[in-house]
Amino acid sequence: MNKAQLVEKIASQTATKKQAQEIVDTILDSIKGSLKKREDVAISGFGTFKVKQTKARQGRNPKTGETIQIPAKKKIAFRASKDLKAIL
Repeated sequence: MNKAQLVEKIASQTATKKQAQEIVDTILDSIKGSLKKREDVAISGFGTFKVKQTKARQGRNPKTGETIQIPAKKKIAFRASKDLKAIL
């Protein structure tokens, strides 16, 4: 399911397509804003989004075999809830 399909699903059950689009955009913007502030986002029955910091490390260029330095970076991690895991 992509964003447009999600909007269609919400619009068919509760609101107009324009209102559904605004709802989806508001939810996604709220999640993005919280993650940008490095706050966890926990959605009961669905899962938790967290920002994690990776450490700098050594790596290899697979083409040349040369050792390179991979910089530290932030990444988003998602952990599914027990309810979501049970569905799968």
